Amino acid sequence: MTRFVTRRVADPQLAADLTADVFLAAIEAAAQYRGSFGGPRTWLFGIVRNVVAAEFRRSARERRAEDLIAGRRLLDADDVDCLVTKINAARQVRELHADLQALPDGERAVLELVAVDGLSVAEAAAALGIRPVAARVRLHRVG
Repeated sequence: MTRFVTRRVADPQLAADLTADVFLAAIEAAAQYRGSFGGPRTWLFGIVRNVVAAEFRRSARERRAEDLIAGRRLLDADDVDCLVTKINAARQVRELHADLQALPDGERAVLELVAVDGLSVAEAAAALGIRPVAARVRLHRVG
């Protein structure tokens, strides 16, 4: 679970906070756990996905708000070099994300859980709340 969070969040402190949030969310949701789509591991991965997604939405809102109030200042040569480096890195990240975003949501989610997080197809299906056959079909479409 911690690996899942740290692969998606660059800041170690934020990853630790999100991991703690996952445990709090799991404790709060424990009464509703039925185990019908899989075991506790897949249920927990579903919670992790929701917590991380909520953080991404929160940080996007925060960035939009900061962009609205950001001031302007003159840039020196070091600032320009730093910006060029960031722009190049961001371009590479955008290309990778564009490739992933080109996949339908369901297929991308199954691919991430199986290929990146190491879940079996059945566990990924349970985490997503779908049948294993549907997960295998989605994974086959990606390949």
